[in-house]
Amino acid sequence: MPAFFSELILQTDEARRSFETDPVILAAVAEGMSLERYRRLLSELYQIVWHFNPICAAAASRIADSEREVRYFLYSHMQEESGHEQWVANDLRAVGVDLVAVSEYEACATTRALIGYNYWGADRGHPCSALGMLYTLEVIASVYGGTFSSAIREALLLEGSAGTSFINSHAELDAEHMKDLREILNTVEDPVARRAVVASTRVNFEMVTRIFSGI
Repeated sequence: MPAFFSELILQTDEARRSFETDPVILAAVAEGMSLERYRRLLSELYQIVWHFNPICAAAASRIADSEREVRYFLYSHMQEESGHEQWVANDLRAVGVDLVAVSEYEACATTRALIGYNYWGADRGHPCSALGMLYTLEVIASVYGGTFSSAIREALLLEGSAGTSFINSHAELDAEHMKDLREILNTVEDPVARRAVVASTRVNFEMVTRIFSGI
């Protein structure tokens, strides 16, 4: 049976390319975005990050012993990601959004659909689908996070890491995370689990693309 990581890349290439070639995303990575749009993006991102660990926990609770390595991987990853929504909140505060506004912000329909889909996958679908969410977010962060944060700092005249600490730090962290994710994905042999990860990856790329386009 071929290594799943390479298979996942091939089977989700179209979804990734749709993200990469979206004109709104290309412009944001090259030129940054306005302050108001960046505030909205961080506000949507806060919702996704807040729900990230609960989704992984729901998935881990349903993973069978036959895939226990995936369960242990999620345990470890949740510990690393714990509290990262506060990093997003700090960046929002740095660009003029107070914590009350962060807590009262209502996510857009696409962000809610993204979160809801990942909860559904963890709770009702195949729990390994959470790996599709991880793969999508870490590809985006490791490949585009550094360039995007630099464009934002230049466009908004931000000093140091203020306002971009979450995105910039994950651009660095997720390069190492991708190595770990590749290793755990290659342990997945069950065809049903593999199909669930592929489907999840496609949906997550589609939803993230729509979130950027709608900002």
